[in-house]
This record gives sequence, C-alpha cells and structure tokens, in this order.
Amino acid sequence: MKIALDAMGGDFAPASTVEGAIGAINEYQDLSVILVGDETKIKKELDERDCSNLPVSIRHASQTVEMDDSPLSALRHKKDSSIRIAIDIVKSNDADAMVSAGNSGVVMATALYVLGKLPGVERPAIATVMPSLKDHFVLLDAGANVDCKPLHLYQFAIMGEAYASFIFENDNPRVGLLSIGEEDAKGNELTKESFKLIKNSSVNFIGNIEGQDIFSGEADVVVCDGFVGNIALKVSEGLAETIAVMLKREIMEKAASAGKEGALLIKEAFANLKKRTDYSEYGGAPLLGISKPCIISHGRSTAKAIKNAIKVAGVFHKKRILDVISKEFNEGLSRREIIVASEK
Repeated sequence: MKIALDAMGGDFAPASTVEGAIGAINEYQDLSVILVGDETKIKKELDERDCSNLPVSIRHASQTVEMDDSPLSALRHKKDSSIRIAIDIVKSNDADAMVSAGNSGVVMATALYVLGKLPGVERPAIATVMPSLKDHFVLLDAGANVDCKPLHLYQFAIMGEAYASFIFENDNPRVGLLSIGEEDAKGNELTKESFKLIKNSSVNFIGNIEGQDIFSGEADVVVCDGFVGNIALKVSEGLAETIAVMLKREIMEKAASAGKEGALLIKEAFANLKKRTDYSEYGGAPLLGISKPCIISHGRSTAKAIKNAIKVAGVFHKKRILDVISKEFNEGLSRREIIVASEK
C-alpha cells in the first residue's frame, strides 16, 4: 500500500511530515510513503534520520500552496504544488491515498477537479471524528463547504451515517442536525429545509441537536454546513487545550499535598483526558464524497498527527470505505429518494 504525502503541508513541515511518515512506516506493515515537495528540503530531513532502508521515496514539486492561497488561484497558478502532485499520483494509481496538512480548501478543490466525486454526491465533506461522553462521533462538514444547500446537508447525513456505521461498527448510527434548538421548526432556512429532507429519508435521524449537546454522545453523527462545522471544531479544540492547561495547573498545586500515590493517580487521569481530547490522536479527517481516499490533517499537525493520518488513509484504502459510502448512494437508498430530495 502506497500513500502520497504532501510533505510541505502544515506549520511544521517538512520536519513533521517526514518524521510522521517514518513513524508510520515503522509502526504499520506493508506501507510505503511517497514524500511530495521540495526535494532538497525533504532529502535534508531524511538524511538527519536513520531511514536508508525504509520504503520511502521523494517526488519533487516545485511549488508550495500557502494557507492564504485561494483554491481557484492554486488550481490556476500552482499546478506543480505538492498538493496537486500528490493528488495526481493518486489519480494515476501510483498511490492508493493521499494525506495533506496543507490548505484544506485547496486540497478539496484540487481533489474535486482531479479525482472527481462519487456517483450521486453533490459536494464532498470533511468528516472529523471527535470524542464524546459515551465514545466518539463524526462531525461533518468540518470546513470543506462554507455555503451549503439543504440537499448538501441531506447528503452529508447519508455519507456520515455510512462512515460512522463502518468505523464505529454500528449498524444503525444516530444522526443529528446541528441547530439552535431541538424543536423541529428551530433554525435558519438552511437547517429547517435540511431537517425536512433528512427526516423523510431512510437515515436514522434523531432530529435537531444543540451545540451544548454534541459531546453528550446522543448522536453518532452531527451534520452542519462547513462554516458552522469549522467554527465548532476550532472552538472545541481551543476549549480542550484551555481546560488541559487549567487542569495541569491545578494538578501541580494539588500533587504535593496528595501524596505519592494520589499524585500518580491524578497525573494518570490527566494523561488519559489529554489523550482523548488531543486532535493528533485522530490524525486526519477524510474528505467524504471524493472518488479516492483523501485525508486532510490539521494545519498544526505534529509528527504524531501525520503518522495517525497516514494510518487513517491506510484503513480507508484497505477497508474500501469509499465503496461502502458509494453503496449507500447507489444501492442502499432508492434513486427516487435522491431525485425527490434534489427537486426540493
């Protein structure tokens, strides 16, 4: 299995991407990585690490997409970027999946342009796995589409249900629509119209879910547009980091008086909490709806996050998760249901 990795994507690249790739190769079997980007910089990072016998190669890309580049500009003027070349490699079947911690908008637009969508899908969506009081849930869209129509949220619900069903081994995951109230009539025009479409579908829809309840575990899938989803994701990450700092301060103050055994228990509990809320543990979020596996990682991804993103890409390929999602569109749901939804 080969993974094309955008070695220049992310705040700490290429050091973090190269180290993450090596970590993934050492930890997971039958894996090779193609590092895409500035060959000189990548080779320098490889030379500093003991990886001469590892299945890692370099594909040079003369351009790098910046975080402030627009998707349209990147598509037109950066055709030799590390993002574009990595996706081209997947297109030509020289790699089975791609991973990038770069500009997510550019990744989405390029994947859409080069690889195309699964049959029936109107818009791809970023599906992020997040922790809850009961286990985990999937949030989508987490930032691929800032402007959506009801049909898009309806399809996000279908894709999210199929994805959650597979990764959580749950035959009937519960799908909730993020809104400002639980009542059916609450929300803006987008959520109210989306509510009607999802409610009348075969999705296991539990109705609206408020922001305060998304981490309760009542829903296995939380659906929203990319603008709201990205804000919810970033607020959650910021809050988790803030709480971690506060807890650490409290633990440092209390540990001295808790005794040796008490201090160890406190530190262990803190470590477990930090692990559950650390985005690097989840690696990356798949771009659901694209015809081949594309995994988007956080811009601040560490080597650990990159390693885990490569793991996600490998699972997507090995388990053929895209086939599961495609089946939901083309076999699991009737054609009439999709047509009726698109007409509303």
